[in-house]
Amino acid sequence: MQLFLDWHDWAATEPELRERVPAQSADDVARAVEFATRWHADQRRPTGAPYLEHLLEALQVLVTGAGLADRDVLCAAVLHDVVEDTACTIAEVTVNFGGRVGDLVSWVTIPAADPEHKAEVKRAYLLGLAGAPDDAKLVKLADRVSNVQTLRNLNPAKQRSYYAQTVTYVLPIAKDFPWFAGWYATWQQAHQDLAGTDLAGRDA
Repeated sequence: MQLFLDWHDWAATEPELRERVPAQSADDVARAVEFATRWHADQRRPTGAPYLEHLLEALQVLVTGAGLADRDVLCAAVLHDVVEDTACTIAEVTVNFGGRVGDLVSWVTIPAADPEHKAEVKRAYLLGLAGAPDDAKLVKLADRVSNVQTLRNLNPAKQRSYYAQTVTYVLPIAKDFPWFAGWYATWQQAHQDLAGTDLAGRDA
């Protein structure tokens, strides 16, 4: 199973990115990285890693894995959590990066919900991804690759829940994109021991 763990530092990432995408696209991705870094500030992933690492992993998945160079998709991948996890708004994303990027980020943003309805809202969001534009699906697929490529680092209950959720909601989306379909098939095989849970909608 191919892992995407090399692009954790922007200073080291940028030269390789610029070798693979047009200069203007690379400039805009660099702006997106600065924007996301400012908004996510000191946020950390559940593993304790700086939040930027996850965003750069998703970027690496699209560029070096799926071979994409689309400016808007790459910017949206870097910005995909900025509305969900910070005080930033879709309007601010749109003003800074354009309407298409704003739309993509909107598609992959889980709506805010009170604790009582959080699981229900997450489940509806995941189901709704089936009707998302292809570009939004690509952003979500890259986001989830970053999240599940190191699934074994989570506690056992979280592993089972995240595995079930990914198989239930994400793999059906991946089947329409050959590179992602292949990656997720390999990932599923490597984690087959986690099958058999009914926790698919619990975590996003």
